[in-house]
Amino acid sequence: MLQLPAGPGRVHLAFRRVRRVVLARRRLLAALLAGVAVTAAVQAATAPPQPTVGVLTAARDLPAGAVIGSDDVATVDFAQGSVPSGTVRDVVGRTLAAPVRRGEAVTDVRLVGPALTSGDPELTAVPVRLPDAGMVALLEVGDRIDLIGTDPQSSGASVVATGVPVLALPRTPVDTSGSGQPGGLVVVGAAPTEVTRLADASVRLFLTYVFSH
Repeated sequence: MLQLPAGPGRVHLAFRRVRRVVLARRRLLAALLAGVAVTAAVQAATAPPQPTVGVLTAARDLPAGAVIGSDDVATVDFAQGSVPSGTVRDVVGRTLAAPVRRGEAVTDVRLVGPALTSGDPELTAVPVRLPDAGMVALLEVGDRIDLIGTDPQSSGASVVATGVPVLALPRTPVDTSGSGQPGGLVVVGAAPTEVTRLADASVRLFLTYVFSH
């Protein structure tokens, strides 16, 4: 075994040997890290794309009551697992029960239909025509109203339904010929016991409303 001379020369030589070992290991570690990075990049580039699902979304801000046209929606790819609940595949020609923002997925609760009562399954969605379009314009989705019917053949009035929520306000085309039905439609949520009375009143009586307390 080579004996190193004592003194500063031996210390300096030992330091140089330690330095060479450290540098060699640093180069090896750097090479390993570079190899890992290259491998990860190759795997990311060659990995199959994540499966997606096409979802119909609003192409622009759409108001409540709008009838959806083909230009009002666009298909956007959502990653599986991120698709909102209740998405609808065929929405063209359907009526919006609530406003939809641009880019928002069109779901069943935004459309006039049975899903309007999903928040309260005990209610039934019932369309009612009010003859005064001005009164319809005062309503907003979520209002609660008492519906009152007046018989045109008499002076009597009666309460048809109390505290029913307004679920949707479909916009109806304006009839300028004078041959169509006046007023506007209101979709309300009624208890099963009120549905028959509401349907009968809609045909026979002049309906109006007051806001519920």
